[in-house]
Amino acid sequence: MNTGRTIFSQVMDYVPMHEFHRCVERYEGSYKVQKFSCWNHFLCMAFSQLTYRESLRDIVHCLGAQQSKLYHLGFRSAITRSTLSYANNTRDWRIYADLAAVLMTTAKELYRDEPFGLEITNTAYALDSTTIDLCLSMFPWAKFRQKKAAVKIHTLLDLQDHIPSILAISSGKMHDVNALDLLVAEPGAVYIFDRAYIDFARLHQLTRSCAYFVTRSKSNMQFNRLYSHRVNKNLGTLCDQTIRLSGFYTSQDYPDTLRRIKYRDTESDRTFVFITNNFLLPSLTIAQLYKCRWQVELFFKWIKQHLRIKAFYGTSVNAVKTQIWIALSIYLIVAIIKKRLKLEHSLYTILQILSVSLFEKVHIAHALTDTQPLFEQPIAHNQLNLFHL
Repeated sequence: MNTGRTIFSQVMDYVPMHEFHRCVERYEGSYKVQKFSCWNHFLCMAFSQLTYRESLRDIVHCLGAQQSKLYHLGFRSAITRSTLSYANNTRDWRIYADLAAVLMTTAKELYRDEPFGLEITNTAYALDSTTIDLCLSMFPWAKFRQKKAAVKIHTLLDLQDHIPSILAISSGKMHDVNALDLLVAEPGAVYIFDRAYIDFARLHQLTRSCAYFVTRSKSNMQFNRLYSHRVNKNLGTLCDQTIRLSGFYTSQDYPDTLRRIKYRDTESDRTFVFITNNFLLPSLTIAQLYKCRWQVELFFKWIKQHLRIKAFYGTSVNAVKTQIWIALSIYLIVAIIKKRLKLEHSLYTILQILSVSLFEKVHIAHALTDTQPLFEQPIAHNQLNLFHL
């Protein structure tokens, strides 16, 4: 039993400090900083994520109520609302973005052997974005529509380990298709996305990089059928064709052949038309791959429900991006803890346990398991027990 360190300090042990200091030095995060360091800033924001604090005042008051424990939590200076607000607005958000990238790499190594569910040797990624609505009068820099503001989180999710490989934050005006420019194509990998990402010039770049893509076809796509392949309609595949684009611009943007698959989903009673540049995988596997794209939607739903990324502690660009990147870092830290401690609990359950036990001085493994403490045996009495006769 650990009687010397709080659970919060043990959670923060999973942050690689040497990498954190390198991120701080890279963007001069300690320049003209006297007391409230970047590490103290990160601790405050991590505390707010783990305990679901509503505002800066809420964070300061809750930490102030545990004044005698702050030193053991890692804080080395006084915490005030103005100091925390100033740090959110001025500390470069790229410090925490780079830290999240380091944690992504660590988490992916730990989850590398997770079962995928489909018998393919290719690495499969799902690309999508989620929109976080904001108030236009308070966030004028994030103008989305005429009377609405928003930011977008663009995510490339590894479907094997459910750990993001690429994350980017932009204003709501950025179109999803531009996120394809963020990809560094991995030869042999399969990239799955919806129709919003169809830009045949960019898709052809993926093909020239020896990568594959799977997406849905638009209803107005012009093409010529070159070949039709034999299919088993009992499995839901209605047709499997080799096509070439015939539109004036699309034929120039993508001069190579494509594969068009029409699939009938009996569960939803809907028909889908997919296009891909992969001619090796069975048509049913292509349909199943696109169905796995839903995992990125579940990822967005999870982080919106269980992380503080819908209500912000500041209104500047830097404050919003800082909060989102630190929130995603907490998600990755919890995922790393789950794997290294070999916990069976879900990430949601781990977060709930941590939220009510951060100030407890027990070993984190005991706090996150169902093991009950051993109690002393009751004192034996000479009086006989009637029910044991």
